[in-house]
Amino acid sequence: MEGLKWNAHGLICAIAQDFESGEVLMQAYMNAEAYQKTLETGYAHYWSRSRQKLWKKGEESGHLQKVRGIYLDCDGDCVLLKVEQTGCACHTGSYSCFFTPVKECGAGAEMLGELQRIVEDRKRDPAEGSYTAYLFEKGTDKIAKKTGEEAVELVIAAKNGNKEEIVGECADLFYHTLVLLAEAGVKLSDVCTELKKRH
Repeated sequence: MEGLKWNAHGLICAIAQDFESGEVLMQAYMNAEAYQKTLETGYAHYWSRSRQKLWKKGEESGHLQKVRGIYLDCDGDCVLLKVEQTGCACHTGSYSCFFTPVKECGAGAEMLGELQRIVEDRKRDPAEGSYTAYLFEKGTDKIAKKTGEEAVELVIAAKNGNKEEIVGECADLFYHTLVLLAEAGVKLSDVCTELKKRH
């Protein structure tokens, strides 16, 4: 437990973040036992202040958090857990507890992870009239062809120097690439890991 700074109640703040998308999922507290159980089992454990007991995230709901990484902040008084989230992190049924906007700022890179989840959901459970489901139905050849077309359209937009057109075509390419990755059983984290190796 070296480097950890517990508060007066023997607790430390813990933030759970989606390993895949970077989305912040929830905030809770750990005591020494919860922290140790997390290290030992590889699944997030927390201390419930309201129930005054240790709890494994998802022990009743099945919405487990498999821990992929643990990081301390610079002061050692906050723990960041990078997790593979099964189901929803929030007791309300939302994927993340942070769904109430106070001030909107557009979307960041975590949108790709959110979109990946939607695409994978369409693959598992095709919705009638869904373009994504249609692509999966047509298979790899159709998806690859569309991805190639979007790549060419992005190159043309870049040559034209039209920023709005570039943004739109890049969005199309990212979307079709995510469909192609899902069809191949490849995750964004696989690609990001490869990029990190090259960095």
